[in-house]
Amino acid sequence: MAVPERAHELAMAAAQAAADKKAQDIVIIDVGDRLAITDAFMIASAPNERQVAAIVDAIEEALVNLPEKAKPVRREGERAGRWVLLDYVDVVIHIQHTEEREFYALDRLWKDCPTVPFVDRDLVDAETGPAGQGE
Repeated sequence: MAVPERAHELAMAAAQAAADKKAQDIVIIDVGDRLAITDAFMIASAPNERQVAAIVDAIEEALVNLPEKAKPVRREGERAGRWVLLDYVDVVIHIQHTEEREFYALDRLWKDCPTVPFVDRDLVDAETGPAGQGE
């Protein structure tokens, strides 16, 4: 089953906001068939606590500025800045310090679930060139 439209919209907006702040290894996992509490996980990592915080701030700003505003119903881990969880009900966002990402290996834990393709729009723009033409 595909990720519902609202979860897809939130996950894509969050992923792009994370990419804009140079998050690493951004992945969206469709967990809807395995979990009743959410439809998708978005996971990204950063090499230091300051960048984790910047990514979290960018995601919250991006989602509250969507036409259908979204605010997290729960937020955990902000004080330590090593693994911040933002629960938007339809999608749960995990921003992890690189070391936590490797240790807890959420990607491996949910490896049986399908992923949702995400491509950073800046990479697409760079490939198509300034006038929208490929090289």
